Amino acid sequence: MNNKLYGKLIFELSQPGSKGYSLPKNQFGDYTLPQEMRRTADANLPECDEMTVVRHYTNLSGNNFGVDNGFYPLGSCTMKYNPAINEETAALKAFAALHPLQPAETCQGALAVYYGLQKSLAALTGLSEFTLNPFAGAHGELTGLMIIRAYHESRGDKQRVKVIVPDSAHGTNPASAAVCGLEIVEVKSKKDGRVDVDDLKNLLDDTVAAMMMTNPNTLGLFETEIPEITRLVHECGGLMYYDGANLNPMLGACRPGDMGFDVMHINLHKTFSTPHGGGGPGSGPVGVRAGLEQFLPRPHVVKDGETYRIEKEAGSNTPIHVGAFFGNFGVIIKAYTYILTLGKENIKMVGPLATLNANYIKECLKDVYELPIDGLCKHEFVFDGLKDKSTGITTMDVAKRLLDYGYHAPTIYFPLLFHESMMIEPTESESKKTIDGFINVLRTIAQEAIEQPETVHGAPHHTPIGRVDDVLAAKNPILTYKD
Repeated sequence: MNNKLYGKLIFELSQPGSKGYSLPKNQFGDYTLPQEMRRTADANLPECDEMTVVRHYTNLSGNNFGVDNGFYPLGSCTMKYNPAINEETAALKAFAALHPLQPAETCQGALAVYYGLQKSLAALTGLSEFTLNPFAGAHGELTGLMIIRAYHESRGDKQRVKVIVPDSAHGTNPASAAVCGLEIVEVKSKKDGRVDVDDLKNLLDDTVAAMMMTNPNTLGLFETEIPEITRLVHECGGLMYYDGANLNPMLGACRPGDMGFDVMHINLHKTFSTPHGGGGPGSGPVGVRAGLEQFLPRPHVVKDGETYRIEKEAGSNTPIHVGAFFGNFGVIIKAYTYILTLGKENIKMVGPLATLNANYIKECLKDVYELPIDGLCKHEFVFDGLKDKSTGITTMDVAKRLLDYGYHAPTIYFPLLFHESMMIEPTESESKKTIDGFINVLRTIAQEAIEQPETVHGAPHHTPIGRVDDVLAAKNPILTYKD
């Protein structure tokens, strides 16, 4: 871009005396700040005219990468397309202008959305009831574990303080259990990447509160021994917790409730098409099987005849409160819009198409990228770097080089089971043409690694900022501007 503003800091565009604002005449008088609240020197702020500011931030916005302007195969994140109708619905004044303390009779439409989504999620997962209150997936995990703990304590099983977590689990699983005051016990995976049932048997006793499972797991593999696992855990008195972060490929294929899970959370912002990243926005609804509904947190939306009301008081067995209101309403509206737009027929295609796309990429690239676990994957899969290790090109190099070709890099160095992990998830939204372009670029990079390794190792070359020293940036970050 031939623009002298491009790539510069707002401070570098500053000109003494320039102004980008015009304030009305003071109508309120002058007030003196206490001495201890005054600056000893002027703030170091840029001085720019309005057009310079507008152009600067407009150019910066062009550096932001999202699903709307490119392929985003970020494994474990399900960066699917978010249709504009979702945003339009959430922005309707009837929703956006609501106040959370309005009387229920004045916001029946909003409560109908809550209730409709609760019931839709229950139908899609095979569970009895949902709460929409948690604000994120990890928040949902914590809520679900609090429900499990409350259940055991209500029965006098206060010795049940252990949570079994597979070694391939998301990092939030053991973290949530620890925050809930529970003890984490790790169960090993077999060579095929799935839970080792024999190892699990040795961990089961009357101190086990629950087992947490992500399915498909972090390697994108379906846990084929779930019926046996749920039987064993239930027989020892524990509950089964389903981490729904990877629920996307399950839509239309199977339901956690039918597999024997008692409690689960859903990453609403992932599976049900809401933009996320950079810390939010998120939503982590929690569902329970029949018999556990009384442990769900309040407030909760219920329906009496044709009227919706807010059930505010928790039951005697539900000492759980996850927020003063009802979760992230904007995300809830978008997710419900997405579900209604697809309808019962089309939502069944989500999982199969996500699985098809992931397997297509895997099969087309496994001759040049190392596939540590072969076989059918679900929504995502993991390569262990390039197949030809003699080039010295790392997964980090491949990821940086992808930026030169206009693609967002996949998740790298996670899961920790492999040294050069590269986790790819295309979602169901992408066309074959887009996926073929991505495949061709990864094949080109594999060839470059052999013929032009320095080009790959020095990437990116065509981005506003080139290759940076990640370690130096982490240890000595520059957070303020200095002349």
